[in-house]
Amino acid sequence: MPKCPTCARPVEWQDNPWRPFCSERCKLIDFSRWANEEYRVPGKEINPDEIVDHPAAGDSKAGEDIET
Repeated sequence: MPKCPTCARPVEWQDNPWRPFCSERCKLIDFSRWANEEYRVPGKEINPDEIVDHPAAGDSKAGEDIET
């Protein structure tokens, strides 16, 4: 039987509206962790000033409004 990712209790899968969690409480705890940015993908921090927008391939008027 699968385990709840929040509390590690066994999870009843069939007819469980909070699947993969065991309860609404565990689901909301997990959501709160995402909202508080506790879950992160490891990597190098990027300085927003160094981000360069590149036009799409073949797009000669990138960044301009196109009238249709």
